[in-house]
Amino acid sequence: MTNEFEILKSGKLLLASANLLESNFKRTVLLICEHNDEGSIGFILNKPMEFKVCEAISGFDEIDEPLHMGGPVQVDTVHFLHTRGDVVDAAVEVIAGLFWGGDKEQLSYLINTGVIKPSEVRFFLGYAGWSAGQLEEEFEEGAWYTADASSELIFTDEYERMWSRTVRSKGGEYCYVANSPELPGMN
Repeated sequence: MTNEFEILKSGKLLLASANLLESNFKRTVLLICEHNDEGSIGFILNKPMEFKVCEAISGFDEIDEPLHMGGPVQVDTVHFLHTRGDVVDAAVEVIAGLFWGGDKEQLSYLINTGVIKPSEVRFFLGYAGWSAGQLEEEFEEGAWYTADASSELIFTDEYERMWSRTVRSKGGEYCYVANSPELPGMN
């Protein structure tokens, strides 16, 4: 594997390395939404849950999309990514045209009145979090690869192939990794 070092920062994707077998993160694709001296916060993009947003979160009856497991931290909290920072107050831009959070009541109103389409929002239960320096250590140990994020990837519903496609898109030796079996002993 080539020695990859890219700056860990907001807007980057974390791709679990093939060696990362911890159940919460095995073959996951995460979006880093905050990375600073205090730590990092991100959301797992390819772990939809079995119930819908409209079944789990009051005020979002129009969203018949799956709620996603954002990560193992504070699984009693709801977070959202969206493309409408132009109309949602207090939203934080993560990459060009993609925003994290904002006024949840305002978001509900804008969806219910048709200003925002349900397809422009993705909801997460909990988040992935790292203390100061922890993510850098995991990266140095080879637990993660990085890639650039795009709104198209974040709003895709091809969850099962997201990890392998994203790893493969890095090219070169990563193509072999993307095709490796989940259990190396099964090779």
